[in-house]
Amino acid sequence: MDKVIAVVVTFNRQPLLQRCIDALRNQTQNLDKILVINNGSTDHTEAWLHKQTDIDFITQSNVGSAGGFATGIKSAYDSGYSWIWLMDDDGYPKEDALEKILEGDNEYLCRNCAVINIDDKKSFVWKTKKFNTIDEVKHKVMKNVAHPFNGTLIHRKVVEKAGLPMMPLFIFGDETEYYFRIIKKNKIQFCTITDSIHYHPATSLTYKHDWNYHTTWKIYYYVRNRLYILQSQLNRTDAIALLSYAGFLIAFAASILVFQKTNRLRKIRFIIWPATDALLKNFSVTPSLVIHRIQKRPVYIFDTFTNYTRILKNLLTTIISPSSMPD
Repeated sequence: MDKVIAVVVTFNRQPLLQRCIDALRNQTQNLDKILVINNGSTDHTEAWLHKQTDIDFITQSNVGSAGGFATGIKSAYDSGYSWIWLMDDDGYPKEDALEKILEGDNEYLCRNCAVINIDDKKSFVWKTKKFNTIDEVKHKVMKNVAHPFNGTLIHRKVVEKAGLPMMPLFIFGDETEYYFRIIKKNKIQFCTITDSIHYHPATSLTYKHDWNYHTTWKIYYYVRNRLYILQSQLNRTDAIALLSYAGFLIAFAASILVFQKTNRLRKIRFIIWPATDALLKNFSVTPSLVIHRIQKRPVYIFDTFTNYTRILKNLLTTIISPSSMPD
């Protein structure tokens, strides 16, 4: 019989983690194992985990959701589990979510719960075709729709073909890059099982809402990682992907001018930094560095002449190289 493991990635949200674990313990379909990846939490998470007798956990440095899920998926795969159920600590599955998602057609090696607003228990958290609420959906299977890693069930065959999430992305887009790598490069079908419900908070950051320039550090990763999302989505790393990324940057800058009310010019100037790092394949920037720079000083286009030559070299290499995707 196929064995199922739940993998939960957590960082400094012990009460929310406990709520998620309680929901996993109370599933109508029993899990074979619960594995928590603790990304270096500095609250009471580590102490709480040590007290739990029915949970395995791995504590590592904070390598973001990308590193957390990469570690969790690899551990689950190496341990021989057939199905790996993935989620963050801030959401939790309805009591019959696992039972319902396992009932799905075996042709789907990747399945997602319907991700529903944790407050009203009916509206979709993210765009889900033309539907606003779960009540509007009449079919059990919604093809080619998924919102990883929120109640996402993947078979070990997916790991064999698509590998692991791209750890250097750290956060914000790592799940989308993995999703496109699965369905575009590896041609593996993905679906949402609509009667399998995963509750999650409403998204707090959208381009239409005015975001605080001095505190919204995740924007850096949103901009930088979009290049790698596009490369997976288009299944190519050549000039076409670069042109698509340029189009994204122009559109994002325009959205700042249209929708943002504060620090418009600083926000536009800021996005040049992560865009430059995307072209340079620089994955060394940490959240603390982003916070320091947006709070202490303006971000300039380039700090040294060396950056010009490095960017030119990367662009030329990308343009003249054949289209390919890394494993």
